Amino acid sequence: MNEQAVPRLDLLRFLERVQERDLARTRDWIAAEERRLAERAARLPPASPPDWVLQGGIGAAGGPAAVHQGFCQPVGARVRAISVDEARRLLAADTGLACQLCRPDTALGLL
Repeated sequence: MNEQAVPRLDLLRFLERVQERDLARTRDWIAAEERRLAERAARLPPASPPDWVLQGGIGAAGGPAAVHQGFCQPVGARVRAISVDEARRLLAADTGLACQLCRPDTALGLL
């Protein structure tokens, strides 16, 4: 094609429209996939809570703050699942770590 016949700016504007259309189509595909994944997740049963959880303390040196039974699981980034052995070890070392609501020390037979 003769470059003099079609100004360069017109060609760049055309390219821009094509790329915007492609981007819109890609965003539609992403939205459809997100909807599909959300529908699939809604059909799955919720994950069962862990049997025991550890709530960490605040700060860089934040050690364990509390041990909970799984149904009492507090929310937050400082919470992680632990094994029954680790729960026993932590509570045997410091009985003050037992949650006062769910009483994991009683459930583990440490009292």
